[in-house]
Amino acid sequence: MGKVISGQIFVVDDNIDTDQIIPAEYLTLVPSKPDEYEKLGSYAMIGLPDRYGKFIESGEMKTRYPIIIAGENFGCGSSREHAPIALGAAGVEAVVALSYARIFFRNCSATGELYPIESVERLCDLCATGQEVTLDLAANRLVNHTLDRTWELKPLGEVGPVIDAGGLFAYARQTGMIAAR
Repeated sequence: MGKVISGQIFVVDDNIDTDQIIPAEYLTLVPSKPDEYEKLGSYAMIGLPDRYGKFIESGEMKTRYPIIIAGENFGCGSSREHAPIALGAAGVEAVVALSYARIFFRNCSATGELYPIESVERLCDLCATGQEVTLDLAANRLVNHTLDRTWELKPLGEVGPVIDAGGLFAYARQTGMIAAR
């Protein structure tokens, strides 16, 4: 959990649901197939209202935003594992939100695709898309270089090593809970 992620942020507000993250029409893509995994990522956040701007530029397969900043209840809606997988496939490494839908948070750890970090403050009202930040997971801190501000974040806790390992099954193999293949 000594991971540091730097780059531009993409900012959304409350109740971003799994249909906005990856609409149901793309759930036929099979993430275990490398070409379909990449294609799934290219559709991430395609269901968002236009007011947020483009998450992935036309003709691109990945986003330029490794970190999403969100309000409350990020990942609400259906229980589809495709939501964190699509974000991970798009190049997102972490979401920093005020709160998460419980199943989305669990799917992040199960898949190992991205870190669901909880903020203490409502950062979606304080930050803007395109600002440069550094997310330090070990220090539980987000530094916004554009604003020259630093915010403390809630510790990820025991979920961190599971995501570090690449998901629940990878963690279980790594720790000897299940036999390695």
